[in-house]
Amino acid sequence: MGSQREVGMSRRAFMATVAAGGVAVTLPAGRAAGLADAGPVSGVSLTVNGQRHQMPLDTRVTLLDLLRERLELTGAKKGCDHGQCGACTVLVNGRRVNACLTLAVTLEGDEVTTVEGLARGDDLHPVQQAFLEHDGFQCGFCTPGQICSAVALLDEARGSSVSAVTSDLARVAPATLSDPEIRERMSGNLCRCGAYTNIVAAVRAAAGRRPA
Repeated sequence: MGSQREVGMSRRAFMATVAAGGVAVTLPAGRAAGLADAGPVSGVSLTVNGQRHQMPLDTRVTLLDLLRERLELTGAKKGCDHGQCGACTVLVNGRRVNACLTLAVTLEGDEVTTVEGLARGDDLHPVQQAFLEHDGFQCGFCTPGQICSAVALLDEARGSSVSAVTSDLARVAPATLSDPEIRERMSGNLCRCGAYTNIVAAVRAAAGRRPA
């Protein structure tokens, strides 16, 4: 009987060949799924906090990643990344959206407002001021999303066409919101610290606030 070298490959050589074959098979599959290579690139033009941006963008990029990683607007937070916690809430054309679920390329021509764009210089938006006065936060992680959601809530409750970013809440008669209604309308924003009582008080105060 001949030696192992004469009749066939060694165990080590055999295992190396199998491993190499596996890599050769799996890598093309990864590329076909779009995992190994960059995705399609598209151009998008949108306004963020009053500033126009036009840029090429991978079509898979979410609004949240665009804001945080490309525009360095880190107010909107990446919490669950599944649209369940509301920490990433921002305003698109005055309506609240979960930025983690919104593809940036779908917002061509739209206006996006983050918590950084609510104040006017040193003058806080009435909702921001109410959150400060009523301690509507603890750790603060969810607060930007809570505030953006509350700003949109007040316009939704009034049925107003007034831009959600205006600080003049007295341009229309403020709605009378009960605490249960505020809780229901804010139910998409979670607070792990449990500051809900103060959040409701802040929204209630902002609903009836008139600028000085």
